[in-house]
Amino acid sequence: MNPFYQQARFLISAARPDGFPADEGMEVAFAGRSNAGKSSAINVLCNQRALARTSKTPGRTQLINFFALDETRRLVDLPGYGYAKVPEAMRKAWRKLMEHYLGERACLKGLVVVMDIRHPLTDHDWTMLGWARERGLAVHVLLTKADKIRRGPAMDTARQVARALGDAGIEATVQPFSALKREGVEDAHGILDQWLGLTAEPEARAASE
Repeated sequence: MNPFYQQARFLISAARPDGFPADEGMEVAFAGRSNAGKSSAINVLCNQRALARTSKTPGRTQLINFFALDETRRLVDLPGYGYAKVPEAMRKAWRKLMEHYLGERACLKGLVVVMDIRHPLTDHDWTMLGWARERGLAVHVLLTKADKIRRGPAMDTARQVARALGDAGIEATVQPFSALKREGVEDAHGILDQWLGLTAEPEARAASE
């Protein structure tokens, strides 16, 4: 466990762009479908139990949450998407907020897209990946809940997802991840280290083909 991420602390929540922290330094954002395990992944990566809080009603929390790692580096928890019971007005507000953040945030260095390994690449995931491609953002796919299936099928799914992304012209690294068993943490930290300028010789140890 990289001790650097354990110092993460809540900074601010924003419902509108004017509530974002100053657009400086470096940020890595986490996006994912509601119930994909995004908050649990952030908590495990930072070795904290409740840094990113899970909503009792998936899809209702439409805030962007910023966590400071140090004076210049932040992790960003984007609102969950794809929850069927969210009202249309809320869905439109979410889309507008996401388009602004992903399209104009200059300090954003990479996007971690969190997907349930049993149900990857939903239509909403492709929308998020399409925004990242248009922006030219680095992408890492975290296939969560890998403890729900055997290791062989998990690695097969990672390769299939990487291949589908490559066929769509999206450059991304892909890895299985289990918050419950804390598997894949070092691989994910390797990607974050690279994006946040914490390593001189970046090593992408995650599956990428």
